[in-house]
Amino acid sequence: LGNASPCGAFQAFSLFVKAKEVPAASRCPGGGEGVRWRCCRQAFEELPGIHRHVALHHSGDVGRQEGLDAEPAEAGGRPADVPAPAGSPEISWALPDTSHISHDDLTSKAGEVLLYYCYCEVKDPEKLCAWQKALCQHLHLTGKVRVASEGINGTVGGSKVATSLYIEVMLSQPLFKNILCQEDFKSSAGGAHCFPDLRVGVFKEIVPMGIDPKIVSYKETGIHLSPQEFHREVEQYLSQASQGQSDTILLDCRNFYESKIGQFQGCLAPDIRKFSYFPSYIDENLELFKDKRVLMYCTGGIRCERGSAYLKSKAVCREVYQLKGGIHKYLEEFPDGFYRGKLFVFDDRYAICSNEDIISACRYCGALWDQYKLCSSQHCRQLVLTCPSCCNKGLTACCPVCQEKELKVTSRASGQTLKEECECTRRRPRVPIERVSQRMLDTGK
Repeated sequence: LGNASPCGAFQAFSLFVKAKEVPAASRCPGGGEGVRWRCCRQAFEELPGIHRHVALHHSGDVGRQEGLDAEPAEAGGRPADVPAPAGSPEISWALPDTSHISHDDLTSKAGEVLLYYCYCEVKDPEKLCAWQKALCQHLHLTGKVRVASEGINGTVGGSKVATSLYIEVMLSQPLFKNILCQEDFKSSAGGAHCFPDLRVGVFKEIVPMGIDPKIVSYKETGIHLSPQEFHREVEQYLSQASQGQSDTILLDCRNFYESKIGQFQGCLAPDIRKFSYFPSYIDENLELFKDKRVLMYCTGGIRCERGSAYLKSKAVCREVYQLKGGIHKYLEEFPDGFYRGKLFVFDDRYAICSNEDIISACRYCGALWDQYKLCSSQHCRQLVLTCPSCCNKGLTACCPVCQEKELKVTSRASGQTLKEECECTRRRPRVPIERVSQRMLDTGK
């Protein structure tokens, strides 16, 4: 602290917790205007900066300075003079000991990708974000983690040693105890190479639906069904629908490019590009859901949490159910069940496979094909289904207009980028109005 050499983390931690009302000059003598905290000869003006610094460089020191004893991190302990925020468990700064693990084992390319989320009250999202970033860097994990006052949502990749340690630490984090469990982590073959980098940030929502969590809360969610229960419900729905007697809608909560390559049989898959369009889709098609039983599903379950809450808030459905753990967990139990095709994932793999069915086609020739690639045009970041034969012919953009623009864009000054300016997005309504007759609903088409 001050201009001292590397300081004890507890001193820094204690200072920025206690000194919020102390003038900056008092906190950091000689530190200059605006400087509030100083550690390791670095000056920090804002709380997130000092939080991040301590998490990255001194997490193991917290609670071990000044001769103070702290309870073990797994017990949720903290230094005696640092009070926990009222109504919320204290966030542990602990990072796992990896000294006994070889660097090769920790960074092995043969690993897995984890997908998880946890809704809970987070009093200090910035602090949780800093710890989460430090944890992932410590374990050489890549991926994306969203933190908000309503919880955490992450998908990370790394070696199996690293992902195993990650789960262990997450389950011991006091903030998630009695909420997050082993089964909440969905895994698939992959590794750190499945993501270009690590991105950890604080957001308003842990899944972007575009509605304030205080208005539509995860606490008002639908009824959760286990994969076995959901399987039975779908089986019954398909049986009744074939006889024209169904009062149920099987609703896919994902985006069109996800449901395009894989979906449950007999589902209603909205032609929407973003989950933030889902509330408007419900509003514009409310009559569809009147007096219906709705079975909702998504990739890992998180979109259904608030999606079902939004649908319930409209008070038109008889009942709203959702698949616990999403398609990911369903495929673990029923790899050859009622879900056909591939499961889209938000990393460089684009999709994972559980059965051999191909339900989508090449954008250009119509041949069966379900392996996505990025549009070849520099100005566009959309995904395209183009088979090897069409790729060899140079048909690699998402649409003809996009390919024509590619030639123009390459002649522009470098650094100029335009996103989603092609017929793919212009021709697709932002929120489609379903033209579904009662007869079609009854037969499950």
